[in-house]
Amino acid sequence: MIRHLLIFSAAVAAALTGCRAQPQTHAPQVAEGRSPAGLVLAPLEIRSGDRVHRFTVEIARTPAQQAQGLMFRTSLGPDQGMIFPFSPPRPASFWMKNTLIPLDMLFIRVDGTIARIAANTVPLSLDPVAVSEPVAAVLEIAGGRAAELGISEGDRVSWTDPSAAGE
Repeated sequence: MIRHLLIFSAAVAAALTGCRAQPQTHAPQVAEGRSPAGLVLAPLEIRSGDRVHRFTVEIARTPAQQAQGLMFRTSLGPDQGMIFPFSPPRPASFWMKNTLIPLDMLFIRVDGTIARIAANTVPLSLDPVAVSEPVAAVLEIAGGRAAELGISEGDRVSWTDPSAAGE
């Protein structure tokens, strides 16, 4: 009788184990038009001669979003980036503190042209990466990508900011 009770208990335990809820294996849902970090996503184009390079960028609008930037990220897709718009335009200076991946920083004038490209910035560096003239935005893309695509100073950058249309 005890032996039958032990076998029965083992069978019940096995059955209950098989009925447990399985952990979810898919990624959590991200709000449409937002990055996993919660930032608004926007299309961006860089016109370089007769070529157009398209990116999807996160918009870092607030001082907190701009201070966080791409810190602690371990990767950035080849057609992804982050844009830091400034209103009013101003000289800009960035550093790579807590940024784990090399980035290309494109400093963008009010007219949309690229004033400076700081290529392959050094991860974790505290050295300032700056431009002396006022800029309307800074675009960060994967390190080396600007050279790979033939993007250079003077090329034109444009993006659509969904907030301008009432987000």
